[in-house]
Amino acid sequence: MSSSKHILLRFESKNGQFRLTVDPADQFPTLLSKILDNLPSNADSRTLTLSNKAHGGEDRLLSSLKGVAIDRVGLKHGDKLFIKYKEQPQINGNSAVATASASQSYNSSNRLNGVPILPTEDLPVAPLPQSSSTATIRNPWEIVQQSALDDRLDKRDGKIPRPRDQKMCRHGPKGMCDYCMPLEPYSQQYLEEKKIKHLSFHSYLRKINSATNKPELKSSYMPPLSEPYYRVKSNCPSGHPQWPDGICTKCQPSAITLQPQPFRMVDHVEFASPTLIDSFINFWRLSGAQRIGYLYGHYEEYTPVPLGIKAIVEAIYEPPQIDEIDGCTEGEWENEIDVDEVARLCGLQKVGVIFTDLIDAGAGNGTVVCKRHIDSYYLSSLEVVFSARLQARNPKATKWSDTGRFGSNFVTCVVSGDENGGIAISAFQASNSAVEMVRADIIEPSADPTVMLVQSDEGQDGSGKRTRYIPEVFYRRINEYGASVQENARPNFPVEYLYVTLTHGFPNEAAGIFNASDFPIENREVIGEGQELRTIAKKLGISGSTTNGEDGVESIADFHLLCFLHGMGVLSKEEESLLCHVARSHDIAEGFQLFNTPGWATLLAILQESGERPSKRPLPAVFNGDRQGYFDSSEQLAKRFKGASLR
Repeated sequence: MSSSKHILLRFESKNGQFRLTVDPADQFPTLLSKILDNLPSNADSRTLTLSNKAHGGEDRLLSSLKGVAIDRVGLKHGDKLFIKYKEQPQINGNSAVATASASQSYNSSNRLNGVPILPTEDLPVAPLPQSSSTATIRNPWEIVQQSALDDRLDKRDGKIPRPRDQKMCRHGPKGMCDYCMPLEPYSQQYLEEKKIKHLSFHSYLRKINSATNKPELKSSYMPPLSEPYYRVKSNCPSGHPQWPDGICTKCQPSAITLQPQPFRMVDHVEFASPTLIDSFINFWRLSGAQRIGYLYGHYEEYTPVPLGIKAIVEAIYEPPQIDEIDGCTEGEWENEIDVDEVARLCGLQKVGVIFTDLIDAGAGNGTVVCKRHIDSYYLSSLEVVFSARLQARNPKATKWSDTGRFGSNFVTCVVSGDENGGIAISAFQASNSAVEMVRADIIEPSADPTVMLVQSDEGQDGSGKRTRYIPEVFYRRINEYGASVQENARPNFPVEYLYVTLTHGFPNEAAGIFNASDFPIENREVIGEGQELRTIAKKLGISGSTTNGEDGVESIADFHLLCFLHGMGVLSKEEESLLCHVARSHDIAEGFQLFNTPGWATLLAILQESGERPSKRPLPAVFNGDRQGYFDSSEQLAKRFKGASLR
């Protein structure tokens, strides 16, 4: 039968039979509204399935048949399909969705580009960096598994001890009064005295928990933390069509009032060794182009801040990227999962990102241009959005939040010039409001780095239709009279409301896990640095078919070398786990155990067969053009080729 003629299909459900006249060229999702008109109002359209048999047939969800035409499956005039569905739960005697006919939510008016919107279909205009759910967790303190550091800090009271005041205290040595009693970790007096700009996360948690849950009231416990949510809520119980065809006060987000975030998830960033930063910015020294890398390390307690947390950076991995004078573009990072696995075996995790923003001052003395200062900006709007997207991908698990997560411990570091022309590091984190505004597609970067733009409700296709819901956005500032006033954030607002600053530093004595850093860094072929087999033999100190014991153990402690060996796929999982443990602990006994494994012997055989063994004696080098120290490279090549066979 020609696809231009209509056909009649029969449908049977547990409520009876009905017939529909359809066009064979139509897709199955277009039948949704017609089918719902013949089903009870409490039928859950998300569970609607079609089958070719009443029992034992192939059941297919109607929402999974998107893009499938009716004539494509071979249906003819008069064929019968069997419908199965589940009923929606009853709440207080009424359906979970209002009785205003479930089909009304998916009628012909609820269309996008002429196609009905399916109930399980998410159609954002711009791809979101990560989806977020508003579903709360019942008793998250019993279910959520948070980090061991958070568990330790939860057990501490965080009280700040004070000595006995010789002038004001009138009690004995074992007494206590208001002048010497310990302070709470969120004490504003202590923070101002120590010049601490932001509360630590656990201090902030103590502060809001004391206001949310009061034991003297004997009320049920409520999680004190709740993540902001600025998007239109799905599955609104009011019964109206879903956004963009309908909205109400229950599902629309409230107006946003931006204020500087009073706390930060991480208080300090510590680089285990200055060599990490020196080797990272060496790329800029050789090429003049900017560079980006991801920080791998772990989190520890930071004692200068009450209940503080610091991120200790042990390694910087540089993914594939295109570097230019004024920025860089990340490429496809195909082995990201492998690098994360190597870091996990070493007891590390991805803790942040770092990038350079350096311009040579041209004075010839190594000074750089100071671009970021109090009169310009410290973090641009584009960098805030970039940081917010990364934080959204790395949420923090906590049992004190009703959703089981709150904020992120992911940090952003910028290497730029300071006011003295030197190279300095700055550490930041995007605020929780900034992360949610990026998720909700409310803001976008501006050409002016000091301001952030608020998106328009209308799309960019020129149709004038509302494609996203943008709530009212306000921010508070101090005007010229010293009064706090509220301003409308449209069309733009200062970017300072969207991030918090962190401190950074280096330990007094470098004691990093990876103390061997002479293996070539990955993805630097553009400046003539590459990771090859010959560099492994030189790095490991391999001589013949053996590995030097103590020197070999020390040379393994290189994160870039571990990632390269993982990519070769020579070692088994157990041997690779032992390799990473030796690199972390520097244990010579376990090092000899590693050198006697079959996988390590295979690695030595590969190096021998490739002819990439270190030379038996060091070659003389050229010194200031003196021919006395010159060696003939062709002679050395002939010696290496002499042992090769062409058979």
